[in-house]
Amino acid sequence: MANRKLDATFALSVLFFVSALPAAAQSFQVQCPSSTITHPSSLTNVNAEPAYSGPTTFTSGPKGYLTPTANVNGAIKCQQISGGDGYATMGDGTQTYLFAFGPLSGLADIANGLPGTEFPNAFNTLYGGTLRPGDPATRDGAGPGPNPLSVFPYNGAVGLAPDLDAIASGACTAPCLDGHVDPRPVMDVGVMNGNMPAPLFAIDEDDEFFLTLTNVGQVMRPDLFEQHTVHFHGYPNASAFYDGVPDASVAINIGGSFTYYYLAPDAGTYFWHCHITPPEHLQMGMVGQIYVRPRQNRVPVGNNLYAALGLQQTDPRTACGRSGDGYVNSANEILCSNPLPAVNTGATRASTGNYAYNDGDGSTRYDVEYPLQIHGFDPNFHFVGMTFNPEGFTDMKDKYFLLNGRSYPDTVTPGPLATQSTDGSMHYSQPLPSIINIPAGGRALLRIADLDVTEYQTLASLGIPMTVIGLNAKLLRDQAGNNLYYRTNSITLAGGESLDVILDAAGIPSGTYYLYTPNLDHLSNDAENFGGLMTEVHVCSGGVTGATFGNSCI
Repeated sequence: MANRKLDATFALSVLFFVSALPAAAQSFQVQCPSSTITHPSSLTNVNAEPAYSGPTTFTSGPKGYLTPTANVNGAIKCQQISGGDGYATMGDGTQTYLFAFGPLSGLADIANGLPGTEFPNAFNTLYGGTLRPGDPATRDGAGPGPNPLSVFPYNGAVGLAPDLDAIASGACTAPCLDGHVDPRPVMDVGVMNGNMPAPLFAIDEDDEFFLTLTNVGQVMRPDLFEQHTVHFHGYPNASAFYDGVPDASVAINIGGSFTYYYLAPDAGTYFWHCHITPPEHLQMGMVGQIYVRPRQNRVPVGNNLYAALGLQQTDPRTACGRSGDGYVNSANEILCSNPLPAVNTGATRASTGNYAYNDGDGSTRYDVEYPLQIHGFDPNFHFVGMTFNPEGFTDMKDKYFLLNGRSYPDTVTPGPLATQSTDGSMHYSQPLPSIINIPAGGRALLRIADLDVTEYQTLASLGIPMTVIGLNAKLLRDQAGNNLYYRTNSITLAGGESLDVILDAAGIPSGTYYLYTPNLDHLSNDAENFGGLMTEVHVCSGGVTGATFGNSCI
C-alpha cells in the first residue's frame, strides 16, 4: 500500500533522471524545458496553470512511458539559486555573516517579497544590459543606498546565454537557449548575495519544478570548500536522488551546478535547507520555505468543491481509495491526505480568494496569505563561522530571533532590507517583510515554518483568533472526513515543523494588533530588549491592495 501511491510519481520522475544531471563536471548551467513528456507543449500551455476539471488522461507511449493524451494538469516552473555567503542586518543594527542561498532568477520578484519561481517564458529570457554585483539593489551604482525596484524588472535566469557555437554551425537558430550560462554575471550577482531566509519557492499541484543550484563559493571563507545541496524537509520525494541528502544523492561542489527535478506533491507548507553538516549550515542561514498550492484553486468559479475533490479520488497520485483495489472509500486508506469531508456542505468555488488545501467544503479559504519563517541566530557562532573553525556546537545559544529574517522593529519595515556587503555593493539581503494586512472581515492565511536549530518557538495572537488548519503540510482532518481544526491564541513549533493558520477578522474592529512571542527572552535583539519575534497585524477598514506579501491597507 505504501509503495502504490508513489509508483505513478516515481514513473514520471525517473524520466528526467538523466536529463537533470550536470552536462559537464564543474561547470555552470541551468535547465528549464519548454516541453516535457509530462507537459508536452503540443497539448498544453506550460506557461499557465490550467483549470482543474479532472485527472490527466495517460496512455502508454511508444517506449513504454506513460504519456498524457488529454486534460493535462499543471505547468512547468523553474528557479535558479546560488549557494555561497552574505550578510544580514539584525534589529539592533549588527551585521551578521551568513552561509546562505541567494537568487539567480526571479530577482525582481524576490526583491518585491514574492517567490522567485517562474514559468519557462519568464525564466528563459536574456537580460538586455549588464548585470552588476548587488542587482537589483545597486543596478546603476549611484549613491550609497539601494535603488528603487521599479527600475529593475528582470526575472529571467542570471547568466543565461545563447549557444553561439551551435548558432554558427547552423545546429539551431538564435537565441538558441539550451542551458548555456555565462559564468561572469553568475559570479557577479551570486557572490555575497545571500538571502535570509533563502529564496522563496511556490508551485502548484501537478507542476513540474526544475530547480538549479549553482555553488559560487564563500568569499569570506576561501579556506572552506563547502559543498551544498537542497533538501525539501517533509516533502515526499519519489526519488532519493533529488532529496539532497548527500549519502543518497549528490552534493554540488564550488564551481558546479545541478538541476533538481520535482513533481509537485500534496498541497501544504514545507521548508527546504542545505543538508551538508545541517546543524552548521542551518544555524548559519541556509534555510527557506516552499509551499504547494492546491488544485482547488484551479476549480472553475461556481463549481461544487465536494464534487471537485471527488474527481481527485480517480487520480492515482492523490486517490484516497479506488474501486477494485480493496479500498472502497477514503476512510480505509491510511495514507490518504485529503479525504472527502464527512458532509457535503454544497460549498462552491468562490469568486474571490484562494484555498490552503483541497478541503472540499471551502473551510480553508483565505483572502490574503503570508509566509512567516521563524529562525534564531547565535551571534558568537556566526562570528566564529566567519573567522575560523571549529564552531561551538554544544554551546550554541540563539540571541537574535527572526520572522522572515528580521527582528522587531524591522519586521514592520515595508519593502526589502538592504545591507552593504564586503564587495562594496548593496544587497537586498532580507526581502520579506512580515507586516500582516487583512481586509476588514477577511481571512489571512499564515504559512508558519520554524527553521530554528536550537529553540522551540511560540507565537501568540491576542484580539484575533487563530484557527490551525494544517500541520506539517497535512490538512487537519481524520479519515472519516471530520475537520480537526482548532482555535487558539498561541501556537508552538519545534524546529522542522510547519503550521497553516488562518486569522479570521470577521467581527474584529479595524486597527493594529500584534503577533508576538510570549517567551519574553525571545523579545530581544541580543542584549537589547524590545525586539525579536514580534510583528503587527493590521485590520484594514478600506481593504488591502494585492492578495499577498507586500500588500498595504487602502
